[in-house]
Amino acid sequence: MTRIPFRLLVLGMIAALSAVVMPTTAQAAAPYCGITWGSLPKVHSAADMEMVNGVRAGRHACFDRLVVDVGGQDSTFGSYDVRYVPVVQEDGSGFPVPVRGAADLQIVLGAPAYDMYGNPTFLPSNRQEVVNVSGFSTFRQVAWAGSFEGQTTLALGVRARLPFRVFVLAGTPNSDHTPRVVIDVAHRW
Repeated sequence: MTRIPFRLLVLGMIAALSAVVMPTTAQAAAPYCGITWGSLPKVHSAADMEMVNGVRAGRHACFDRLVVDVGGQDSTFGSYDVRYVPVVQEDGSGFPVPVRGAADLQIVLGAPAYDMYGNPTFLPSNRQEVVNVSGFSTFRQVAWAGSFEGQTTLALGVRARLPFRVFVLAGTPNSDHTPRVVIDVAHRW
């Protein structure tokens, strides 16, 4: 008979310890830097007549940023499809565009990198290293995947499949009315 009260005592102690320990381990971690973006595709379609004019990158405290300048006809832009893919494919040929990193982010813009006469509006000097991202926390490589039939594709190699966001900044008189497509990729979840 002394075994039953002892077992009840042990079970009671386990329950009491679980009640104390569980709330601290079950609490959800706060989002990193307040980032709640996610890693699902970001797509927006709009009728545009813009052209790619430049690509650049920057480092921030919580994310790395890629900026694509698009302009030519208007101060607005809004046609993009940005998503993680197993491998980015070259426009027109479908050949793979391998990039460094554990995840490939495909960036398709509804803007060619050439004018209506076929003259380039943006031509990277090195298709494999469009922008130098050495030393970045998240970005590993930015490669050119081509510009074909009114769209331009970039391959962005990142450290891992991390949250990202895409937004467009309208052109202003100070920016030569050039809108910019911004892709931010968080340093971590």
